[in-house]
Amino acid sequence: MIVNEPKIKNGLLQAIREQLEHRALWMYLLCDEAKKKGLNPEEYAPAAIKRCGLYQGDLLVKKGGMGQSLKGLKKALFGKAAQLVFEMKIVESTDDKLSIDFHYCPLVKAWQKAGCTDEEIATLCDIAMCGDHGIGECYGAVLDLPKCIAKGDDMCCLRYRKKENTTEESIHFAQEVEMHRKELPPSNKAELPDEATSYTLSTS
Repeated sequence: MIVNEPKIKNGLLQAIREQLEHRALWMYLLCDEAKKKGLNPEEYAPAAIKRCGLYQGDLLVKKGGMGQSLKGLKKALFGKAAQLVFEMKIVESTDDKLSIDFHYCPLVKAWQKAGCTDEEIATLCDIAMCGDHGIGECYGAVLDLPKCIAKGDDMCCLRYRKKENTTEESIHFAQEVEMHRKELPPSNKAELPDEATSYTLSTS
């Protein structure tokens, strides 16, 4: 059973959370309508969300000014505002590791409000997390998720860690990021969203 209730509550935080819920609702409804037309969202949605993560991660690296250091990822995406919205605890933050515990998820709340089953919420979370995996790749890191609110755990544990790439893997990754950047409208390449509302479908 999924338990997902915020402990920190005020009007501003709720307003930001509702924005995130709205974006999560879009994703759910897109997937739901696709099912009605005989399509399987699990066959296309993960790739689409990962493209979003690669795009966002590329911007974060370039604008962060800290290269691929995971300290730069923390500064760019998991600042104080985002920490309050998701009730995060920064467990570890180094150049090579970033460990964060999330104690609340607005996306899960949106899916709960929409009447999704726990199984559906777990699947939607897997899809949404593809964005976080894409962001991690831009920092030369992999993401582990040993605990997840959407799977019935008491928190989400995001564990980014650097990986050692071979030259071939590095070239392939650079080509993948560039391909996804070219596929996006030029107007989308200028600005980076505010950290509190950009995490998730990203906040994901």
